[in-house]
Amino acid sequence: MSTYLIGDIHGCYDELRALLAQVSFDPQQDELWLTGDLVARGAGSLEVLRYVKSLGNCVRMVLGNHDLHLLAVYAGISRNKPKDRLTPLLEAEDADELINWLRRQPLLQVDNCKKLVMAHAGITPQWDLETAQICAREVEAVLASDSYPLFLNAMYGDMPNNWTPELSGLARLRFSTNALTRMRFCFPNGQLDMICKDAPDSAPPPLRPWFDVPGKISSDYTHIFGHWASLEGKGTPDNVIGLDTGCCWGGTLTLLHWETRHYYHQRSNREVTPIVDSLSPPLID
Repeated sequence: MSTYLIGDIHGCYDELRALLAQVSFDPQQDELWLTGDLVARGAGSLEVLRYVKSLGNCVRMVLGNHDLHLLAVYAGISRNKPKDRLTPLLEAEDADELINWLRRQPLLQVDNCKKLVMAHAGITPQWDLETAQICAREVEAVLASDSYPLFLNAMYGDMPNNWTPELSGLARLRFSTNALTRMRFCFPNGQLDMICKDAPDSAPPPLRPWFDVPGKISSDYTHIFGHWASLEGKGTPDNVIGLDTGCCWGGTLTLLHWETRHYYHQRSNREVTPIVDSLSPPLID
């Protein structure tokens, strides 16, 4: 059995299938980890969801900010932006089935045997592993419940940005969602900065990438994340691996074979044509 970890797919279905063909992926034998953001920007979001869902229990995935945004669009809470190319998915005959499957997926994966931790954006330095698991389960529970539209309506926003166990209700859920799916930079005390999207060497002081702020999770664990395509998988500590290499922007889709630590890449097979959408700024980037 092999363990394969793949960065943000963003609707790049053809590239996903070609990348898996490179390693002769066998869903009956292998395990596939996905860093989230399965949808949006690429043309094949519908095909990606159908395929990943069809793989069943061999998949260990997490939800990303664009996956959550899709749920909000489908629930009528946010607008369908042309640049996300989600219309074929939203209008598909099996859209209900796919959306209900998607909202029951986790935000955090932990494998204590492989010593792997995966979240779309990473793990805030303010959390230990137990707290991260508790907070992720709280968001997962409300997403899987009948009250999930209430949460989706309240998830947009940058505050609160500082963890305290006393956080409760929708504020606590929003913090957890931001920490797991949107975070890039932190202040030295671990407080989240939800504004800066620069490259690490261009961020204003005292901001630091979340993985450069000392955290509370044992260094025995390797952190797997996506979300930050401009990193191109570079510049992280040895036990932190970023797998988003910007396939939907004309870059590559990246796979890591965990047992051999060998990387495979599949270059985007399409030119990226900018779509101007001035009516709606990004709400959960």
